[in-house]
Amino acid sequence: MDNELMTRLDAVERRLLAHSQAITPDGLTEPDDGGTERWEAGQVWAHIGEFVPYWHGQLRAVVGNYSGTPVPFGRMRTDPVRVGTIEENRNEPIAEHMAATNASLSGLRSYVATLTLRDWAAVGQHPVRGPISADKILETFVVDHLEEHADQLDGLR
Repeated sequence: MDNELMTRLDAVERRLLAHSQAITPDGLTEPDDGGTERWEAGQVWAHIGEFVPYWHGQLRAVVGNYSGTPVPFGRMRTDPVRVGTIEENRNEPIAEHMAATNASLSGLRSYVATLTLRDWAAVGQHPVRGPISADKILETFVVDHLEEHADQLDGLR
């Protein structure tokens, strides 16, 4: 596994911890690139809290089921479970979201440490992005995604 990727994961976790300990800002985020969603801080945190375990599970499924043919994985932004979970949890205390995120990232790190070069060669088939390798799943859907949302929280300060 790429040490740079794990260094980035550690750095974004520290950024999120700092945000979780600050006063919750008002206002709405700027939308993600190519997106239209604008969220308040609680929605960002609810999303972070739900997507880390979701993508961990998707990575496990791709690695566990790969046998030479890309494994279908992923979801769309409009996924009703994603949208419903964000709405349902948007008013939960940020400290709880951060604690859950820490726990999820700890589990993800433990899992990643067990993966072999063969495991990293597994390929998933995303409905929008097409074929994507296991290492790129981790980078794109967890690390990049956390950095994007930490940037959104930066913008709310």
